[in-house]
Amino acid sequence: MSLFHSVRVLALCLFSASTLAASPDGVVAVSHPAAAAAGAQMLAQGGNAIDAAAAVQFALNVVEPQSSGIGGGGFMMVYLAKTGQTVIVDSRERAPANVSADLFAPDGLPMPFIQASTSGLAVGVPGTLRGVDLALRRWGTKPLSATLAPAIELAGRGFRVNRFLAEDIVNDGGRTQLQPETAAIFRPGGVPLAEGDWLVQPDLAKTLKRIAALGPDAFYRGSMARAIVRAQQRTRSELGSAGEGRMTLADLASYQATIRAPLIGHYRGWTLAGMPPPSSGGLTLLQMLALLERFPLGDSAQGYGFGSPKTLHVMIEAMRLAFADRAVWIGDDDVVPVPGQGLLHRDYLATRAALIQPDRRMETPQAGDPAPWNKTAPQLKPSRIPAESPHTTHFSIADRWGNVVSYTSTIEYTWGSGITVPGYGFLLNNELTDFNFLPGADAASGNPGANDLAPGKRPRSSMAPMLLFKNGQPVAAYGSPGGATIINSVLNVTLNLIDHDMNMQQAIDAPRLSVIHATGKISCEGGQAYMQPRISSATQDSLRALGHTGLGETGTDGCKNTLGSVQAVEIDAASGAHRGAADARREGTVIRVKP
Repeated sequence: MSLFHSVRVLALCLFSASTLAASPDGVVAVSHPAAAAAGAQMLAQGGNAIDAAAAVQFALNVVEPQSSGIGGGGFMMVYLAKTGQTVIVDSRERAPANVSADLFAPDGLPMPFIQASTSGLAVGVPGTLRGVDLALRRWGTKPLSATLAPAIELAGRGFRVNRFLAEDIVNDGGRTQLQPETAAIFRPGGVPLAEGDWLVQPDLAKTLKRIAALGPDAFYRGSMARAIVRAQQRTRSELGSAGEGRMTLADLASYQATIRAPLIGHYRGWTLAGMPPPSSGGLTLLQMLALLERFPLGDSAQGYGFGSPKTLHVMIEAMRLAFADRAVWIGDDDVVPVPGQGLLHRDYLATRAALIQPDRRMETPQAGDPAPWNKTAPQLKPSRIPAESPHTTHFSIADRWGNVVSYTSTIEYTWGSGITVPGYGFLLNNELTDFNFLPGADAASGNPGANDLAPGKRPRSSMAPMLLFKNGQPVAAYGSPGGATIINSVLNVTLNLIDHDMNMQQAIDAPRLSVIHATGKISCEGGQAYMQPRISSATQDSLRALGHTGLGETGTDGCKNTLGSVQAVEIDAASGAHRGAADARREGTVIRVKP
């Protein structure tokens, strides 16, 4: 039995979902046990957290193809113990050079999302492979080929389909049925793969072997690049023809990942490192924390305990305000300057926080004007908010030297565009649908179109990999999938850790609440036994009485949703021990590794 399969058995037998494990050595927390085992293999072979992150990402392409892979992109946040530096590898997809802001609204009317998102028009230039390779070359200890080995083995030998993959095939919205190559993998003979079926992906194994032998240029140039370009030129008539994709060989050949510095914020004496633009995750999360800091969250005597009406009410209002700003101000800062300094300025935030009243729901808030507190802030008006998928993936890793990785990656919607590259076995993203379908730029109002589509531009993201520090030392790394709800899942966990004095596993298991529009429709959890303490019907009635919507009729339990899947590692400040915590909302798995 290979080392990979030995570690994989360890993952399945000893460190299943919702397990909390402590170790001074390496720890991985991943949404799928086979991908966790791939990362553990790297650590067991003497690799560091960056090596392990690469192996996990490639393995997720095999076992969670509906969520992420080399046909997509993501954000890897890395804490480097030797220097104390935190860095981000931005491998977000880019728009091809031959696009215009009205790509999805050529006649002035936006295309239906399902039509646009399952066409080649939606495919952005993939960045995952360039990003992983860049991280390995800068901070890893193993070659790219070594980190691909577990994924090659998984794809070639196969694995058992879990409940989550099986459900996503059945509930695919047509995306595994539109293209013959995709259907052949996930619906062989027209029958959807079921839980327990064995899935072998020989084309994907061949692709990963080729990349291992030749490096990233095997993907971005040559025959594979030509196959990618041809694949995104195809559409299917069942959902209407949206047109051919615009990506060219030159777009692929010129793609480069970017190293960024994190956004740094503070909350009740803790320091947080979050994602800068083109993700909205860091700015929006830090805004919400700043808006909430004036309320005594965690103080049950004042009515602000976990899940109380007062606590949930001010959380909802902070989300509404921050998402109103997000819809207007945040896009790719490399193309349209984002007024981040103004959005996080304490005086601007004080004006926003003053709108939150503990005893009443505010009217639908508009975006604020951070210009007086930001040297380069443009004057903006709201743009239409694009749809975002709940499917992405996040994992967290710490190694025995103290390096930490918090990594979120995606192909955007579940199954991305639904287009599998013929002969190569991987899905292409539909990230361009994260741009505004209707251009927002308006010279009369001064709106520069922060998230309008433009050549080479990155679409706005919600991904929010997070590092939490105390006294200058990292104490936790975490993040979540979930489209725009990612930000609120990370907020919920952060408040649980800091205000409600939970350990990481409790903070992950607790039910979450989310609002992603200024209009304020609530999504909340409570349908699973592990989600404790519950949000009671009485509390929900109190929120209804304040005018909050989304919970259904009075006296009923409106908290039935599932939000995110947080995988995390903790570092004990006193002992240096590493603990992992996994989320049962997917098949979360923690593995600790002794070298």
